[in-house]
Amino acid sequence: MFEYKINFQKEKSVVDKITAGLGWDVNNGASPHQFECGASVFILGENGKLLSDDYFVFYNNKPSPDGAVVHQGNNRTGEREGDDETVNIMLSKLNPQATQIVFAITIDHTEERRQDFGMIQNSFARIYNAATGEALCRYILEEKFQDSNALIIGRFYKSEEQLIFEAYGLACNDGFGRFISSCYAV
Repeated sequence: MFEYKINFQKEKSVVDKITAGLGWDVNNGASPHQFECGASVFILGENGKLLSDDYFVFYNNKPSPDGAVVHQGNNRTGEREGDDETVNIMLSKLNPQATQIVFAITIDHTEERRQDFGMIQNSFARIYNAATGEALCRYILEEKFQDSNALIIGRFYKSEEQLIFEAYGLACNDGFGRFISSCYAV
């Protein structure tokens, strides 16, 4: 596990707007509709579980109930430059009961299609300060996670009333659904 911690109270100026971005291109010869990557966010409480099902933000549940996390829509092909999908986070709006914001990247329908990040070109995931563009973490998915189909890329968590960012690559390769239900379900 790779960790990169930032204590925003001590080490950085105040950061309020964060963006999680995901980009990819389909390998040569493959149909753009054969691969579909997705970005999602889990907003967890003190028990390490979702505050409610509505606090799992993804392309079918775009805003969190508190308005702090908003998914900007689903790109099914990866056919544009830069971030193909983004999730915007405004930390000042976060529900006070939230103790963690976890960022995940998946390949949809991966179990039936038997796909992994190694099958996609130019795939990356990143989390950055939306105001400055400063990267908090960035992963090249097809290189480091070529046998994986789901990945937790990082999280914000509260520690003694301070917000800390931790980047890590927790890879899954047996289906994201099982991972969600065992780790984050209400």
